[in-house]
Amino acid sequence: MRTRDFNFSLVGLTGFDLHGKTAGVVGMGKIGRIFAGICLGFGMRVLAYDAFPKPQDGVEFVPLDSLLAESDIVSLHCPLTPETKHLFNAETFARMKRGVVIVNTSRGGLVDSEALLAALRGGQVGAAGLDVYEEESEWFYEDRSDVTMQNKTLSLLVSMPNVIVTSHQAFLTHEALANIATTTLANLDAFFAGAPLENEICYRCMGTDRPQTDCPKRAGGRCH
Repeated sequence: MRTRDFNFSLVGLTGFDLHGKTAGVVGMGKIGRIFAGICLGFGMRVLAYDAFPKPQDGVEFVPLDSLLAESDIVSLHCPLTPETKHLFNAETFARMKRGVVIVNTSRGGLVDSEALLAALRGGQVGAAGLDVYEEESEWFYEDRSDVTMQNKTLSLLVSMPNVIVTSHQAFLTHEALANIATTTLANLDAFFAGAPLENEICYRCMGTDRPQTDCPKRAGGRCH
């Protein structure tokens, strides 16, 4: 857009080195763990928070408050549940380092969009990379180029120079599409064969209403 407008100024384009910075990873499932490994490869200190932590070399598991206070970049990789909806809100942003970078490639509802917009405007959040948005189903999956945007918050986020919105398309590679198809077919085969479901996630068993040791999936079974 700058080139189209013959704007070749470097103002606002200065970044920062990842080496030596602290990355906070919220949610250490498969994707979160891979992301943590990438950060370690850049020479970053990696803090992690997960409800059910599994140790990973080089990663320090800490309480969420500590992660928020110490991280230069916070990346979200957790599921959307009643407990995590708007986990990142005005209060959460206020506990972070000033100028923190927020990356959400998980679920849009994890972030209170109005609070994020206010934090960006006030400088508390320095930048945001959003592959998801909490009302994305209304805007992201069809061609709406001929429609005047009615979502004021999304319009303002998209217009900000320190925000990138990729409309749930950051996954779009040949390899990712092939993996999605393969995994989906394997899940269907296992389901109809009555076999254990490797990729099944039981949010009920992850809660406090059922002891983890009582979960049939932990013994190689299937969730009830």
